[in-house]
Amino acid sequence: MAPRRSDGAHYIGGVFEPAETEPVVEKATGEEIGRFAIGGVDEVQRAVAAAVSAQREWAARLPDERAWLLRRVADVLLRRQDEFTDVLMRETGGIRAKAAGEVAAAVRKLHESAGLANRMAGDVLPPFKPDKLVLLQRLPLGVVGAITPWNFPLVLAMRPIAPALALGNAVVLKPAEQAPIGGGQLLMEAFDEAGAPPGLINLVTGYGPEAGQPLAEHPDVALVHFTGSVPVGRQLAAIVARDGRQVSLELGGDNAFVVLDDADVAAAAACGGGNSFEFQGQTCITASRHIVQRAVYLEYLDALVAVARKITVGNPIKGGVDLGPMISEAQLDRVHHEIVEPSIRMGARLIEGGVHDGLFYYPTVLADVTPDMPAFTEEIFGPVAPVTVVDTEEEALALTNRHPALVNAVYTGDPLRGLAFAERVNSGMVHVNDAGGRPHDESDLEEFTKRRWIGVQR
Repeated sequence: MAPRRSDGAHYIGGVFEPAETEPVVEKATGEEIGRFAIGGVDEVQRAVAAAVSAQREWAARLPDERAWLLRRVADVLLRRQDEFTDVLMRETGGIRAKAAGEVAAAVRKLHESAGLANRMAGDVLPPFKPDKLVLLQRLPLGVVGAITPWNFPLVLAMRPIAPALALGNAVVLKPAEQAPIGGGQLLMEAFDEAGAPPGLINLVTGYGPEAGQPLAEHPDVALVHFTGSVPVGRQLAAIVARDGRQVSLELGGDNAFVVLDDADVAAAAACGGGNSFEFQGQTCITASRHIVQRAVYLEYLDALVAVARKITVGNPIKGGVDLGPMISEAQLDRVHHEIVEPSIRMGARLIEGGVHDGLFYYPTVLADVTPDMPAFTEEIFGPVAPVTVVDTEEEALALTNRHPALVNAVYTGDPLRGLAFAERVNSGMVHVNDAGGRPHDESDLEEFTKRRWIGVQR
């Protein structure tokens, strides 16, 4: 691959800074495709200082100026979309449709966030005494620290970066070391090319304990935005809570996909299987537990196996592939040796898959999974569909609510029955006759601003 000016460099104060590096490998082949810089406390300190300095001037700019920077970055992404797509495929192991969709989603997020810049003025509140003018202003938080994951490195970096900048904040980004190029180094090139003021957005790459934790601990980081695992999220939340700063967490969960006894079984299996196997099951919205009523259990198992057998596994770059490699040997070993094999020893039946070739783990279906098995109790993060049989809808609901989840789902022939079920599910997102995905909402305005109340006596 052609050398890039961002390769093996942090981006601090508008400058690409080469440093000690380690390789980034193509997950399908193991070949080196770039380098990432190993950062620590010093780089974090300088990046936050640069962000603090740049943020003051950035917040004073007109809303249209902030919006136009985001639109220019979107233009760069569109012009370089083939390059971004190729990098994302190689460093994450995703297929072309996944990578191209991620670029498109990042562009959409930039344009959506550009519209926020003119929506942060605030409100005039009713007076609480005669001749009192009461104003409620929205103000930037200051510096946002974004710690992002490897599975969707570009769009999950853009999710905090774009609205934070639109609303007058500065950003320090620490991407996952498994995929630091597309959603880190290359993204900094796009902001640099678009004319981002020096220090407005900064990149420190490296490992979590050495780079991510110091970023979360820094007292000048007003908000830590983290997407990733529940244990790390809890650790970061505890760090930030020590001095009363803000934290925003999007964590994974043991998501359930419930199939009721009146469901179209073929459609349910296509939906649930697609959700469990897509991108090797490595998403926070993946169905990790299939809970199926006994009346359709055997039929659902057969249909799920048929879905798994139609999937083509291989190197995404070569095309004609539905499923690529997993992100790392550590992740594959966890799925196989800590979840699939122990569940089988406890009585689960392996009816499809359960084998791998290097990092290529084949779509796997486990039957007769009980609620005490790792395949039920753990978020899998691999292409495994564990199926648990229940007799009643109430039992399905109880098992669904047994474990924390980001997004649950229910499949039924009666949408009103599905709605009634969804209203009793504890997770913040619930799909009826669908799975995965998340809606667009209005939370960015609240998340990346603070309020100031001003009372003027006339």
